[in-house]
Amino acid sequence: MSDNMKEKKEMYILGIESSCDETSAAIVKNGTEEIATVISSQIDIHKEYGGVVPEIASRHHVKNITIVLEECLKKANMKMEDIDAIAITYGPGLIGSLLIGLEAAKTLAFIYHKPLIPVHHIAGHIYANSLVEELKFPLLAVVVSGGHTELIEMKGHYQFQKLGGTLDDAIGECYDKVARVLGLEYPGGPKIDKLAKLGKNTYDLPVPLNDDSYNFSFSGLKSAVINLVHKEEQKGKKINKEDLAASFQNVAVKSITTKVKKAIIEKKMKTVIIAGGVAANQVLREEIKKVTDELHVKLSIPPIQYCTDNATMIAAAGYYAYLDGRVADLTLNSKSQDKLN
Repeated sequence: MSDNMKEKKEMYILGIESSCDETSAAIVKNGTEEIATVISSQIDIHKEYGGVVPEIASRHHVKNITIVLEECLKKANMKMEDIDAIAITYGPGLIGSLLIGLEAAKTLAFIYHKPLIPVHHIAGHIYANSLVEELKFPLLAVVVSGGHTELIEMKGHYQFQKLGGTLDDAIGECYDKVARVLGLEYPGGPKIDKLAKLGKNTYDLPVPLNDDSYNFSFSGLKSAVINLVHKEEQKGKKINKEDLAASFQNVAVKSITTKVKKAIIEKKMKTVIIAGGVAANQVLREEIKKVTDELHVKLSIPPIQYCTDNATMIAAAGYYAYLDGRVADLTLNSKSQDKLN
């Protein structure tokens, strides 16, 4: 920790997030208190394509980044001179999208002489929970999103140890692909969750990678759903979408909760946090809570607005990254893929 940090009791960090299709800026105080957040979403733009188109996403980041930054400062009633540091998502994500946010962050850091803090996107999702309550260690972070499915052990702030992860598709990606097969529009995850509440677990689907590891696999489950739909169509039978959604979600969530329970017991975890866009899934929340209640372990879940991509989580993570001495110079570059460390 720097001498300036020791002297200053309050630290305001400006976070910038542009890793996919959300352009966002936020100001967070001391890593825990949200001052202002602005998000410009592109969901409606990408709906007609059935998913995010990287080039289109980049163009809209260019269009929105300045507006979002100005609105955030105005909302907080602050000026750049009031900001102590700038936290930026450098990766992983869509490289074109990442570069827009990074160049904006580097420009502001240069002009206003502010420290530039590189934040891994997944660290941001994890630290979204610090906006709700203080993180208690050792903890297990269950990272579930469109691009990630990982179990991360943390023994202290900014100490990440990956226990396991998906070997192919991420759970969020699997949800979107199954939704497409069922004729549901993008983004498919929330729609599968909603549809599943109306159905019953009647279709027999395989539990993927049901072994003793901490790894996951969802490509086989996705293929099983696709094959089942095709076979039923060839037989002239109508698929019950509600039941298939319920059956799929039951297996997908079970594959997560089974390994979460294993990690809690074997690693003697005291806290479990859920992070990432799929953390908004109600069934996943309920089933993990059953596991933590059974094992008498604390569960922390961020509010819905902090589950999907946002700059608030980046600013929160940036505070703890700064305390850990993670400051970059202006040669910082974006990475489409990078390990969390």
